[in-house]
Amino acid sequence: MQNVTVVGAGLAGTRAAEALRREGFTGTITLLGEEVHTPYDRPPLSKQFLAGTWDRNRISLRLEVEELGLDLRLGRRAERLDLPDRKLVLDGGEELPFEGLVIATGARPRTFPGTQPQGVFVLRTLDDAVALKAALEAKPRVVVIGGGFIGSEVAATCKALDVDVTIVEALHLPLLRVLGPELGEICADLHRRHGVELRLGHGVADLVGEKRVEGVELTDGTVVPADVVVVGIGVTPNTEWLEGCGLDINNGVVLDRTCAAEGADGVVAAGDVARWYNTLFAREMRVEHWTNASEQADHAVDTLLKGREHAEEFAPIPYFWSDQYDTKIQMVGVPGDQVVIADGSVDQHKFVAVYGHEGRTVGAIGFSLPRKLMQYRQLIAERAPFPPEPAG
Repeated sequence: MQNVTVVGAGLAGTRAAEALRREGFTGTITLLGEEVHTPYDRPPLSKQFLAGTWDRNRISLRLEVEELGLDLRLGRRAERLDLPDRKLVLDGGEELPFEGLVIATGARPRTFPGTQPQGVFVLRTLDDAVALKAALEAKPRVVVIGGGFIGSEVAATCKALDVDVTIVEALHLPLLRVLGPELGEICADLHRRHGVELRLGHGVADLVGEKRVEGVELTDGTVVPADVVVVGIGVTPNTEWLEGCGLDINNGVVLDRTCAAEGADGVVAAGDVARWYNTLFAREMRVEHWTNASEQADHAVDTLLKGREHAEEFAPIPYFWSDQYDTKIQMVGVPGDQVVIADGSVDQHKFVAVYGHEGRTVGAIGFSLPRKLMQYRQLIAERAPFPPEPAG
């Protein structure tokens, strides 16, 4: 293999380029990025960057382009994959041959259909964050649609900036699908303690306002006044450019257990766009978190260079974190249908809860107890019975 093309210059793509050199690949590496910006870290966009405590330089991924010998092409988009001829068709019609391919095109925010009035934002890119940050300087009334992690982090940042904020969530608790009812109730209490208004159990019927947003109409007919609306209702994997190419696409690029793409040799994927079967948890996964993007990029490159027949399974214990107000939320493993509080105090929002499924410990979440939380990681790896013995 003499050349590898990496499509996507986010965390997974940049880590893949670095891993190729680290593993001894000496051929040509082409890194395509749709954005014109040099690669940067996304998690701070909803927190430190939006709050103004970190600048653009602080969130740079520090990609050493010259040292790595990369052909870095920013502001370029892959529009089609031609597998039989082993080439990419880029915006403008340019054709780019490849021998090895790493797909790391990530995901994009879901939006409401139709034309949106001014003052409606999503938060995924640096440009999104710059625009939202500027809008918050006027201390507007903010409505965040969606009580997931991105919505919760934006709400927490708004409160830190002394901006009034309301979270609208169609389910009856924030993060209900992710964390379950017990932890969802704790998250709701965390928001209320910090003065965030919650409108739970009501969907959005419409956005009020013609040229500029004036409010959010809920399905019960009430209108929540708003000068700024932030839409945080999940993301969609960026796979449209792969339609009809021969790869298996189903809520992401479907991979085998080694991160090799189903339907082609010499093609791997990593990050938010990748879906694979994790044997440790006996389930298919598509993980939208920083740690997975980095770890999966390393593994995908190893598979690409070795070949799938010689590669190992990718079966990590997922990990993520979310900073909200003065609380650091961290999770290892996956949620289960059973949960117990294992350490600490829920009232003080300093505790560890452990998840179980079919008699096995599968996950743990900690609120501001990082050392205690990590003690449960080994129990998850060992497939320990649930409920587990208290960590030492």
